[in-house]
Parts: sequence; C-alpha cells; structure tokens
Amino acid sequence: MPGQESENKKKSLTLEEAKKEIERLRELIRYHEYKYYVEAQPEISDYEFDMLMKRLEELEAQFPELITPDSPTQRVGEKPLEGFPTAEHHPPMLSLENVYSYEEFLEYHRRVQKLLAGEEVEYVVEMKIDGVSIAVQYENGIYTRAITRGDGYKGDVVTENIKTIRSLPLKIKEKRFVEVRGEVFMPRAAFEELNRQRAERGEPLFANPRNATAGTIRLLDPREVARRKLDIFFYYIFIEREYPRPTHWENLQLIKELGFKRNEYVWLCKTPEEVLKIWEDWKDRRDNLPYDVDGLVVKVNSIEQQKKLGETAKFPRWAIAFKFPPKQAVTQIINIELTVGRTGAVTPVAILRPVQLAGTTVSRASLYNEEEIKRKDIRIGDWVVIEKGGDIIPKVVAVIKSRRTGKEKPFVMPKRCPVCGAELYRPPGEVIWRCPNAACPAKVKESILHFVSRNAMNIQHIGEALVNQLLKKGLIKDPADLYYLKKEDLIKLARMGPKSAQNVLDEIEKSKENDLWRLIHALGIRYVGEKTAKILEEHFSSLDELMNASYEDLIKIPEIGPKVAYSIIHFFKDPHNREMIEKLRKAGVNFKSRRKKEEGPRPLEGKTFVFTGELETYTRAEASALVESLGGRVSSSVSRKTDYVVVGKNPGSKYQRALQLGVKILTEEEFLKLLEKYRNLD
Repeated sequence: MPGQESENKKKSLTLEEAKKEIERLRELIRYHEYKYYVEAQPEISDYEFDMLMKRLEELEAQFPELITPDSPTQRVGEKPLEGFPTAEHHPPMLSLENVYSYEEFLEYHRRVQKLLAGEEVEYVVEMKIDGVSIAVQYENGIYTRAITRGDGYKGDVVTENIKTIRSLPLKIKEKRFVEVRGEVFMPRAAFEELNRQRAERGEPLFANPRNATAGTIRLLDPREVARRKLDIFFYYIFIEREYPRPTHWENLQLIKELGFKRNEYVWLCKTPEEVLKIWEDWKDRRDNLPYDVDGLVVKVNSIEQQKKLGETAKFPRWAIAFKFPPKQAVTQIINIELTVGRTGAVTPVAILRPVQLAGTTVSRASLYNEEEIKRKDIRIGDWVVIEKGGDIIPKVVAVIKSRRTGKEKPFVMPKRCPVCGAELYRPPGEVIWRCPNAACPAKVKESILHFVSRNAMNIQHIGEALVNQLLKKGLIKDPADLYYLKKEDLIKLARMGPKSAQNVLDEIEKSKENDLWRLIHALGIRYVGEKTAKILEEHFSSLDELMNASYEDLIKIPEIGPKVAYSIIHFFKDPHNREMIEKLRKAGVNFKSRRKKEEGPRPLEGKTFVFTGELETYTRAEASALVESLGGRVSSSVSRKTDYVVVGKNPGSKYQRALQLGVKILTEEEFLKLLEKYRNLD
C-alpha cells in the first residue's frame, strides 16, 4: 500500500537524513511562502503547499531535536503570552509631520533646500499605509524580536504575534544584525471577514482596519493573531544599526533583495512637481487598493543629506507625510447631546443621521465646545458636511445653510450637568464647561476606567462593561472601592464565573505593589499624565509628601509650571479626593517611591543626563541609578535643558540632536571620570 510504504520510509530515516530532508522542506516552503505572500505569484496549489507543510510537521514531530525557531512550523505559538515587556529603539522611531496641500509641501521643500544650502534634492515617494509601525530584528540571519513603535523611544515586544504574519521571513541570508521597520496592516478583505465573524458572535465591531490591527497585535494569544491574517510592508533597513547603502532608494531595493515584502508603489522624484503629480493621481484612487492608505510619505533620498537635516524632538526633517484630503460625507444633525468626562469636561456631541464615511458608519461627531457651535452656527436639524479628522475622529466641517427650512433649532448650553444635575461652571479663560460634582456618576465611571488603564494602575480584566455593572449594583463609587470587592460580589454579575472573578481580584491585589508614579497618574489629577507623574516621583518620596507640597515646592521643579502646580494643590485640597486616598491607604496600596533617597551630598542636583548608544562598563539602568544616587536625573530625550549627553557605541539620533543644540557630550570614559570626581566629594 502507498500509505504503508510512505510510513515505512518515514521510520527508516536516520537523523542525518531527516536533517537534510527537513532543511530541504523548509527552504522549499520559504520559497513558496515568498511567491504567495510577497510576490502574489503562487507556483503550486494550496493543497500541494499544505502537503509540504504536513510532511515537515511529521518529520519534526518524529525528530523534535531538529526543530528550530526559524522553521515555518513555528510561526504560531502554543501558549498565550504573559503580557508584553518593553524595549528601546535605536535609533528612535519618530513620527512624521503632516502637510495637506501642495502649498504646504512646497513650503516644506523650501525649508529642506535652505537647510541644505541649495543642494539638489531627490525625493522618494511611498504610500503611507494606515497601520501600526513595527521594528523587526534579525541576528545571524534568524528572526529574533519585533517591537511596536510605542512612544518612539520604547515600545512593546510582540515577537510571537508578528511571527504569525506569513509574508514575514523567519530566516534571511544576511548574517549581521539587521533591523527592518515597516507597517503592519490588515487587508480590507480580512477586516471585513473579521467583523462579519464578530457580528455573528454578538461582539462589538472594529471601527476600521487600523483599529483592528492595533488590537490584534496586542492580543495575548498568538493563535488568535494568526487567524486574523495581518500583513506587513517594510520601508527602512539598518545593518549593525546603520543604513547599509547611500540612498533610501537603494535601501528599498535591498529590502526586496533580502526577501522582505515592500510596497510596490514607490517613485523616485527629482522635483516637487513630480511629487504633486503622484499625489493628485492617487488621492482619488486610494480606494482601489486592497488596503487602507491615508497619504504619501516623501523622503529625502540621500542618506548623507538626511544626516545633515537631522531631526526635531518629534519629527525627522528629511521626511514628511503628504496626507490625502479627508473623506467627507453629508448628513443631518438629529440632536445635540452632552457627554461628561472624568475631569468634568462637558462636551457637546452631534447625533447624526447614520452615514457611511471612510468605510465605517458614523452616527456621532464631536462639536468640541459651545464656542465652536456658535462660530459655525450649528443648529439641531441642520444638514452638515462631516469628515474624519486624521481619517479617525468624525467632526462637523461646515453647515449647508442653503438646505435650511426654518425648522432648525439653535443650541442652548444647559446650565446643569446632564448626568447629576449639578450646576455647570466655566473657569476664567477657558471655553469648556465643567461639572464640579466629584461624585457625578459620569465622572466616576471615566475616572475608574482611567484608574485601571494600562498606563495607570494597569489592572487587567476590568473594562467598561464590568465597571458599568459594578456602578449599577452600587458595589463601587470611586476607584478605591475596587480594593474592597469580594469574590461573592463579583460572581453574581453577568458573564462573571468564579475563575473570572478570581482573575479580577488577583489583578487588583497585584496593583497594590505598583510604582508610585502609576498611582499618581491613576488619581486623574488634571494636567498630570504619565510623564509628569514620573517626574513627581523623582522629587517626592511618597504620596503624602506630594500631598503636603506647597505651590512653591512644585514650581521649583523645572518641568512643572504654574497651571500644573495649581491643579495638584487643588486636587489634594478636595475632601472627596482625600477620602478616596485614605481608602487606598487602608487597602494597602503602595504610597512610597522605590527610588532611594540618598543621604549626604548630592553634587549632581539639578543636572540632567541623557544616554545614547551601548555602554561597556554599566548597563543603561545601572548608569542611570548612579546618576540618580548623586542627585542628578536621567531623561529619555535631548532638549536645551539637558546638561550632558553620554555617548556609547552605535549612538542614535540623540547624539545628532545634542550636536545641533550644542549640549555637552561625554564619552563613556569622560562620564566615568565625572562620576569618580563627584563620588570623591562624599
């Protein structure tokens, strides 16, 4: 029998024979994956491909010692991930400045010419894929790590999830350290199928492919990621952290040569007029593509010129996003309602006659504030033009006054909160009306969702649906009440079994040990975000010390201005907030900074250091701790307030930024001498 002969053949293979056969199959599968997923030119049928994969799986099962991480069978992990660690980007993954018209692009071109002292400039033009930026790394030719863009300097490590993308090679010929950067996206067909499946299960639909992509990348189960059929285009390559070729155009060719998927629509332009022609040609054709794009990316071709142009704190000067005009639609305002945020901000929202816009159904649009409504003369019943700001947030652009019938009603801002009935107030110099009631249910709900969010107390398994139930049942009235929930309270709620209830309680308990900055951020003090919370922890050893700080104490901190200082003082004076803080204290939530306050002299007090590149003597964390032990502080970005930039091997853009600003640069040896000098003062 043929099947029996095949089985006997499998069993008779020696280890060496199996090794050769496995490697042959892997190379063959990689070749056909590239032809199918990258070039879209398959040479064999799906069945034939599946048989190759099945044969490889059988051999690896028989010889498990021959399984390697780069094998095509290892794309999808077997176990869900335990959250995501973070990693730094070298160089940073900066975002792009936007222009929306040819005049704005010409102004950008003139700036480039001026900075380059009139040198001739070529531009490379690429499609701006509407997805999620990612950095993918290879060592010795093997895929090792994938990192999201994050804040540009540090992102989430999502290696297993990106590994599931079939167009991504797990092995390349280049043996040096390689990093390629690109955009992960969900093709429209995959997006529509995903939403169809979610609708059948009664789950909320994703608003657009980009949102679906962002949510998918952060799933904890790579098996579910694989089912969602993400794809990727690459547009940057670094070898040993340097551009390998002298122009961006040549580096794009290298990306393709090494087997990475690169978008087919790229152009080399010698004049800004050529760029405009491409923009004009594609602004109305973008919907013909099988994936979403929201503009063009225009980059200076010469790497040498890129280095001369450098970067600002946020954007590279050698690249710009030439955005397509936002998509617009016409619809009618049925009503204007108010929403209340966690800070008490009351925002008017237009309730619209549902209309299709940029691939989604839009039924609401923010009107921002009362002054904006008056300025545009927006009335209930008006027909209006809406668009998606940045292709994401719907907004009313203009009123079509020619369609008015006389039945339209002017909007009058209510005097009282629509949720709790408290009298609204508008602080001097502001356009936003606010609800002053700390116990307002709308503020409470938003404050709790903020408290548990990822960048605050990071309490997982608590989302909007659960918070709604907890508030409705009266089980919580503020974030502190979460720490007093009991298992018997939770298991009575909808979709909450004993295991789910215990997961929630475990997360709440774990959060008690968080760093102080997380608690400061979670409290929801106006103007105090994650970065400011970390700065406050650097200067105050406990929450009590911060609560008792004076206005003068706060504004002594370079990054804290009068507005932020006043907001902090005002927050801690409020009796409701103090009551909540006491409940947190009694629950055992950490109130102390884990930063050690050093006794004795602090010779680096007031000095700010930035590190870039790899240090040999210490790790980055150890070097930072040494600076802080002497009273200095360490920042992640270079500004005019930076005192020293310490440069190790393979420095990133922070080094160029320091040169531009004239900040003092220290080699690692000079840094160590400086530390030794100040240590001897103790």
